[in-house]
Amino acid sequence: MSFMLFQRSITQFHILRQQVRFFVRDPFSNKLTHYLRRADLIDSIRLHLRSSRPPTSLPLQVLNNRLLDPFVVTHAIRSAPNADSALSLVEVLKNGVPNFQHNQSTLYALATVLAKWGRTHELRSLVEDDMKNSERYPHVRFSFMNLLYWYSAAGDMEAVLATWNDYREKEGKKDRLCNEAYNIVMSIHSRRRNDMEAVNLFYKLIDEGGIPNSRTYTVMMEHLVESGKLDSAMEVFELLPRMRVKRTSKQYLVLVDGFVKSKRFDEVKALFEAMKADGKYPGRAMLKALQELREAGFVEETAELREEMFPDERIKSIVSCQDSSDEEDNDENEDEVVKLKPWLDPKALADALSQWSPEVVSILEDAKFVWTTRLVCKILRNMKSPVTAWDFFCWVAYQPGFTHDVYTVQRMITLLSRHGKVELVDQLIAKIRNEGMELPFSTVRLIIEFYGVSKYPEAALKIFREDRSLCGHINEFNLMILYSALLRTLTKCKRDSDALDVLEEMLSCGICPDNQTFSGLIYHFGVQGDVTTVQKLFMMARQNGVAVDGYMFKVLIQAYCKCDRAALGFRVFEDMRNSNLMPDLGTKDLLVKSLWKEGKRKEAASVVECCEEISQVLPLVLRGHLWTVSAADLTRVYDIYSNSFESTRC
Repeated sequence: MSFMLFQRSITQFHILRQQVRFFVRDPFSNKLTHYLRRADLIDSIRLHLRSSRPPTSLPLQVLNNRLLDPFVVTHAIRSAPNADSALSLVEVLKNGVPNFQHNQSTLYALATVLAKWGRTHELRSLVEDDMKNSERYPHVRFSFMNLLYWYSAAGDMEAVLATWNDYREKEGKKDRLCNEAYNIVMSIHSRRRNDMEAVNLFYKLIDEGGIPNSRTYTVMMEHLVESGKLDSAMEVFELLPRMRVKRTSKQYLVLVDGFVKSKRFDEVKALFEAMKADGKYPGRAMLKALQELREAGFVEETAELREEMFPDERIKSIVSCQDSSDEEDNDENEDEVVKLKPWLDPKALADALSQWSPEVVSILEDAKFVWTTRLVCKILRNMKSPVTAWDFFCWVAYQPGFTHDVYTVQRMITLLSRHGKVELVDQLIAKIRNEGMELPFSTVRLIIEFYGVSKYPEAALKIFREDRSLCGHINEFNLMILYSALLRTLTKCKRDSDALDVLEEMLSCGICPDNQTFSGLIYHFGVQGDVTTVQKLFMMARQNGVAVDGYMFKVLIQAYCKCDRAALGFRVFEDMRNSNLMPDLGTKDLLVKSLWKEGKRKEAASVVECCEEISQVLPLVLRGHLWTVSAADLTRVYDIYSNSFESTRC
């Protein structure tokens, strides 16, 4: 009995300690109040940094504020008007708040500001302290990727290349680095007009088995546009849907700016229409382009976009008015007025709203936020709970001056489908139908793909069969992409028979799957050990005129090896050789190992012998990826990029 009492007292002690910690660490009853008080403090620092008074004269009520923590300091540094004010703020904290401890977030913010303003000396001083294991910031570590990003932003090419070389040596030359490392180095080569170095780095990325992402193509398009290769940039842009690469607002901006400068306004108009079809919200950075398009005679076409892109007049500025004189000559000095838009961080605000309750709703209403499409979309994107997101989505619909549009609806519906909230998705789709709203094609495709993530194949089939009409007319290519997304979702959910039925339906409608789709299906059924279906799929691909590339041969060999039918894999290897193609090192090793395992020693020796004859040219990795991009697509993009700069070769 005494032991039970002891256990109970220990439990009560832990509960009490947790309650004490709660009151010490969380000075407010909810996260939203905490967020709002922090926002007020950040705004007061932002106004002070922009005033005529030196940053070192930061008021005591700010320095002694109990809310002055790394979060506040991070955002104050990010909001600094220049590098000097950011450095001064750090110095003020060092002298005025001795107990303040910088963390990774505050120092990252400082490094980013220094890089933005090209302060390479101070930046190197900051990061080299860490690299030398200085005791100045013992809990902060800067990665090679951080250094690449900062040195690139500062325009320090020598530091970028030195860091890149160190990075490759550390990771090992045989291992491919992350895509963003290639993107950063490509970008700085393109900015310095080292054209072929940028092209060669793109080739290195795909040659080492990397799959370029959206930002890779953004860097490429920026390079092409800045070099006057507008048509080449547009050609790459138009290839992205075929490779299942999401087209971004930044890519649209790059192209729009390029075509506006060239006075090619018909292309600008077409890009704005494509942006709307892609469901991309136009940024204010496009205002100048839109104004020039309007002046060129496209008045009606730009009316709606101009309304969406202009700053919202409901958002009022915060103002600081302070006397700039300290002496008796007050009449000769006017009050200085500093105006700023209120500080707002959608990610932090979304986190603050995670404790959705009547109390939070009441505080949110009293805060008088100006709800815009852009702000609501950003908050929804940063919300982790679909239930909270739905509560917020419904609540904000009734706020004065706000009405949901296609941008907020598509953001909400994709979030719900990703988390498998089928009933809520159906409710939203019914509302869309009633209001005659048209969804972008990309949103319908995303819903189908996200139902694969959340494992709701029936819901995906319903969207495909009944609700795809919500995006209007679908051309043959987009219908192929939609079928491919559905097939991928069905295989993810282990609905193999449904996938084969959909494939038959697709072919009967005269829509042929592309190389990537066949590769994904072959690999899936190979993993399941279904040799018959694997053979049937490969025959279908050939009968429908699909160009079988090295990557599809590779996938087929892998599928047969996984089915313990390495002899069939050997036949594919021979077909591959007859097509003047060879497997990559990994596929060769897998085939040899599988043949030995099944007692096919003669065939294994033959593979080794054939590969040894051309070992110096055997590819490290065959280009391509299941469901997304084929070797032919990557080769085509490389050719466009390379040929655009052939004339610049020495």
